[in-house]
Amino acid sequence: MAETPRPGPSTLAVHGGEPKIRDDRALTQPVVLSSTYPFADTAELVEYMEGRRERPPEYGRYGNPTIAAAEAKLAALEGAESAVLMASGMAAITTTLFAMLRQGAHLVLTEDVYRKTRGFARETLARFGVEVDVVAPDRGAIEAALRPTTRVIFTETPTNPYLRVVDLRAVAELARSRRIKTIVDATFATPVNLQALRLGVDLVVHSTTKYLGGHNDILGGAVIGKRAVVDAIRDQLGTLGGIADPMGAFLLVRGIKTLALRVARQNASALELATMLEAHPAVARVWYPMLESHPDHGIARRDLAGGGAVISFELRGGLAAGTRLVDAVTIPKLAPSLGGVESLIEQPALMSYYELSPEDRAALGVREGLVRLSVGIEDVADLRADLQAALDAL
Repeated sequence: MAETPRPGPSTLAVHGGEPKIRDDRALTQPVVLSSTYPFADTAELVEYMEGRRERPPEYGRYGNPTIAAAEAKLAALEGAESAVLMASGMAAITTTLFAMLRQGAHLVLTEDVYRKTRGFARETLARFGVEVDVVAPDRGAIEAALRPTTRVIFTETPTNPYLRVVDLRAVAELARSRRIKTIVDATFATPVNLQALRLGVDLVVHSTTKYLGGHNDILGGAVIGKRAVVDAIRDQLGTLGGIADPMGAFLLVRGIKTLALRVARQNASALELATMLEAHPAVARVWYPMLESHPDHGIARRDLAGGGAVISFELRGGLAAGTRLVDAVTIPKLAPSLGGVESLIEQPALMSYYELSPEDRAALGVREGLVRLSVGIEDVADLRADLQAALDAL
């Protein structure tokens, strides 16, 4: 029998994980606001506890119908068995690592993972007896760091801020040969641009705050993968308590409906702007995966459907030039985050590493003239003209 073709990204974004007709006949996912879910009688309680009856969990910390609907859609987008939604991307990361690591275990991180992820591993997990190595995002460096006690390899692709694209196929193959679990934070990629589970990764993490929500109005995080592993993380979530809220889950489902449309627009606009930036004399260097100048361009072209919304570039005039540019543009807002409908711009040296000296920032690879632009869904001609005028005035 021929295999049923997988629906396209927009079809999955709209219909994935949803029933044909809901019991209440609502076209859109209702918001269920309840902290507890009563049983009709003791017989129903016993049937539920023994797994013979499907119904919402007895208490809101263990589940909610609106949250469950968002989780089903997230799993469908990644082609996964299960997903668990949490209060933030960091809640997803910390809960997952607590669930998968114990005293004496060894964790390998790649060096461009989110700064707070590195901090959690080096400071909090270390206090619980977990050993941590942070290495370059390539197979050779990861393999050299492995030990008999290594339990998890955690990477990110594309990375922040230089948009390095890790060879997930190679990392997953290496990990499988050692019975090590692999986790990728694919927030910058989205399920539209990257299907990481198909490349052999065990778990995918997303900050749903970013592209998935898409409107800069929610916080959330998700872990997606095989049911058994996700269920273990869900059990840990019930103890740690970093649960999602139903209204945020509703807004996430609504945001995901237009995910593929938004990402396609952002892919095209960002590539056009990155090409323009690379040709401007005020710009020393541009990092964007779909440019041939990017160090991981070959991997990006093979594994990614698009380069995403984020462009990082270095100005020749250093920190002062970056400040002038950020203050001169009129469309992008000066703010952190990424992936939403609004374009956002920032200087990592000031937004994320302000407390460090220029020397300490340089040691971390953060250039003084670095600017990060997250391209929204505004008309690209307007964005281009705005950016061009600001650059020409430097």
